[in-house]
Amino acid sequence: MIRLLALLAFLGAPAAAEEACRGVEHRGKPFTVCSADLSEHRIDLHLRDAAGAVLGEFAALPGDTLFAMNAGMYHPDRRPVGLYVEDGAEAARIVTSHGPGNFGMLPNGVFCIGDDAARVIESRAYAADPPACRDATQSGPMLLIDGAVHPRFIADSTFTNLRNGVGVSPDGGLAHFAISDRPVTFHEMATLFRDELGVRDALYFDGRVSRLFAPGIGRDDPGRRMGPIVAVSPR
Repeated sequence: MIRLLALLAFLGAPAAAEEACRGVEHRGKPFTVCSADLSEHRIDLHLRDAAGAVLGEFAALPGDTLFAMNAGMYHPDRRPVGLYVEDGAEAARIVTSHGPGNFGMLPNGVFCIGDDAARVIESRAYAADPPACRDATQSGPMLLIDGAVHPRFIADSTFTNLRNGVGVSPDGGLAHFAISDRPVTFHEMATLFRDELGVRDALYFDGRVSRLFAPGIGRDDPGRRMGPIVAVSPR
């Protein structure tokens, strides 16, 4: 019933949703990119419902959601691995130390969301001078740092996976959410943001659990239950 209500609500503005997401080919690999203009769209993070239960699925999102995707790494109980802020309340603290896995491949970063602008910030820079973020999620590794590809990425790597991430325009007014439609390398994901989307700072969200909900293009990816979810809706 929730999904039916979401789709019915969405039918009221199909053009906006269809225009938000598009296919992009980069280095012979297909990606889907969904963009949010913060003058027209609101970006929110979602983890739990009013009763404190983890949402875990796109079906639990508000009915006016234009598109959504998983938004950071999480523990088996769906708790965020690093910093998590939702509606001004910090639920998990920032982590700046080296660690295992992709999250610990420093530098990692924070996707910081405000009402009028968004930013991708390297985690240690965030910790040194925390900005005002209405919502924020930490993940890793960074894909781009001030226009440079993460130093540990290998251009001719053979390690591929489905991947998703976020990058923000230099003025903070446009956020691009990208997911690969077939397995890609970290380097390919990073250069997508740099070369195709004109982004200087971009953050990796995840790999095997990567999922996109975009009803305007008929997309509702199945998969594992999620932790943090980022959703875009009209203002």
